[in-house]
Amino acid sequence: MGTSLNRVEEEDYSSYTNSSDFISISLEDNNNTTKTATSTSKSSSELHPVCLPPHVTTWQKLNHRLREIFFPDDPLHIFKDQSWRRKLVLAFQYVFPILRWAPHYSLSLFRSDLIAGLTIASLAIPQVQSMHAFLFLLFFIIYSCFFFLFIQFFFLFWHLQGISYAKLANLQPIIGLYSSFVPPIVYSVLGSSRHIGIGPVSVASLVMGTMLDGEVSHSNKKDLYLELAFTSTLFAGLFQASLGIFRLGFIIDFLSKATLIGFMAGAAVIVSLQQLKGLLGITHFTSDMELIPVLESVFNSIKEWKWETIVMGFCFLIFLLVARFISTRKPRLFWVSAAAPLTSVILSSLLIFLLKSKLKHVSIIGHLPKGVNPTSENKLYFHGPHLQLAIKTGIITGILSLTEGIAVGRTFASLHNYQVDGNKEMIAIGFMNIVGCCFSCYVTTGSFSRSAVNYNAGAKTIFSNIVMAATVLVTLLFLMPLFHYTPDFVLAAIIITAVVGLVDYKAALRLWKLDKLDFVACCCSFFGVLFISVQIGLAIAVGVSVFKIILHVTRPNTVVLGNIPGTQIFRSLNHYENATRVPSFLILSIESPIFFANSLYLQERISRWVRGEENRIRENNESALKCVILDMTAVTAIDTSGIDAISELKKNMDKRSLQLALVNLVGTVMEKLHQSKTLDSFRSKGLYLTVGEAVDDLSSSWKHWP
Repeated sequence: MGTSLNRVEEEDYSSYTNSSDFISISLEDNNNTTKTATSTSKSSSELHPVCLPPHVTTWQKLNHRLREIFFPDDPLHIFKDQSWRRKLVLAFQYVFPILRWAPHYSLSLFRSDLIAGLTIASLAIPQVQSMHAFLFLLFFIIYSCFFFLFIQFFFLFWHLQGISYAKLANLQPIIGLYSSFVPPIVYSVLGSSRHIGIGPVSVASLVMGTMLDGEVSHSNKKDLYLELAFTSTLFAGLFQASLGIFRLGFIIDFLSKATLIGFMAGAAVIVSLQQLKGLLGITHFTSDMELIPVLESVFNSIKEWKWETIVMGFCFLIFLLVARFISTRKPRLFWVSAAAPLTSVILSSLLIFLLKSKLKHVSIIGHLPKGVNPTSENKLYFHGPHLQLAIKTGIITGILSLTEGIAVGRTFASLHNYQVDGNKEMIAIGFMNIVGCCFSCYVTTGSFSRSAVNYNAGAKTIFSNIVMAATVLVTLLFLMPLFHYTPDFVLAAIIITAVVGLVDYKAALRLWKLDKLDFVACCCSFFGVLFISVQIGLAIAVGVSVFKIILHVTRPNTVVLGNIPGTQIFRSLNHYENATRVPSFLILSIESPIFFANSLYLQERISRWVRGEENRIRENNESALKCVILDMTAVTAIDTSGIDAISELKKNMDKRSLQLALVNLVGTVMEKLHQSKTLDSFRSKGLYLTVGEAVDDLSSSWKHWP
């Protein structure tokens, strides 16, 4: 078979002459691109041989394929040519990235991380810490300790956000604070991102609260709800860590960016509407997370609206949105939006404290327990009718939080030209949730808002998260009783301000301009979340993403190629206006692997191209069609159904008295066609390296190349 493939050995090239000069082009690569050519004048063209790839055993093929699937980044390359002692050190550094940078940690780095850590710590409590901030402010004014007041000012803001997101998950506010203490420490040991800020996030909190509350009421069955939340966190961590350990991170790629844009926008709208309960002072409010029930609940509860709460709530909301707008327009003023929640908490807490006799109906956080995270391994739910709910909630929230965390890490890594290992990040995020669920924490990940503040505050290493955890520890040990007077309307305003950034209308408009199908996917997930439910909206988002993949796979693109005059370059007739058809040839490019899902479609589509070309020739009275050339450059794989499709196509062309030629077969495709004996039917003028050589050789044999 090898000699039958080598057309050079079977042809007499002394009789082959091209009638005109052309630009000699180097062989097209597998991406169908052409290298820079040098202009040379030739009287004849050399026909290059088409050879089978070198023999590779089945084990070698399997080994290569598995390495490409699971180890595309070759994580073990650092161990090559190293001593056993050095390999041991590298292994520990690989598992615990903190060992890589800790020995070289300097005072200047510590100073930067300290400031950044205190700054992001201010985001961890923004809503529970309002009273804390107030009393601290008075205390430090009295003692004129401005430096410590400055530190406290910043770390309050971070804490408020954690408490706010805990309320989104229908959990006690203190759980949000617990989740800003243990997980950042675990990530600091295992994580590889230098700028990520760890803590609860809005979308995962919303999904957890919606899914669990749909079957177990957080108000009527508080203990069971809390157990399911911790258990869901455990399964989220196990799922995340498993993806990293077994290097299956590509699974989360099924959540495309387009669907996530729509999903997060829909979730942001629902979250914002849910906060009307706090902004309007409503006591009885629906727990549903759909647009219509929420709006019905708002207008059916008009009698419960409290004008004091409405006035104060919307005033602080406007203040927070203005601060966010200023920081968005001028990134150097990031501290404005970072300090605004804390300022709101201080002022609102002071107001409630001073006017508590006149503002009795304003809802406040109330008592919060003092002390570090209590252990919760005895609260994990493994037996009972709701175990399936905990597993399902854990997997879904795990995927969402993992998607956001890795995206955050890679975004800030690109700004400083370092790489973040996706699989190691999955392991780090997974283990911090596994450990966290045993210490009264719920699902946490890398937060966009925290990471942005951390980055802008000048963080150099992940040590800033340890600083944040230390400030949270101080808060838990000494400051919790001071949070009593923080009003709920401030929490609602801070949540709305935090999630409003998830509505990325510019990205949606960009999808409309670039890819209408992506825009449809975005809209489906957005309206699914808005009008049906968060779970169904997420399912629609994944379903649309999978449908898009199936559509591209089962209906691959095929294009007609033409020759660019004066060259041997062949490109799409629709793309290049100066490309011209070659008389008596139909040149098609198949832009996809050929396998069971698209083989029948390709057969029918190619036959349709042939019929259309024959009709066009008859209408224009041109030279009869003699040959169909398939450019197989983009056919990177083929299965048995694809092989059968090629065989059937060959038979159909023979019945039409048309010659079928295959061009630029990649190694694996050629090997399978050879093993199936399909290439036997292409022995005579059927296999070529480039389209140009195929046209030259076949047309010269017909004495018909112009």
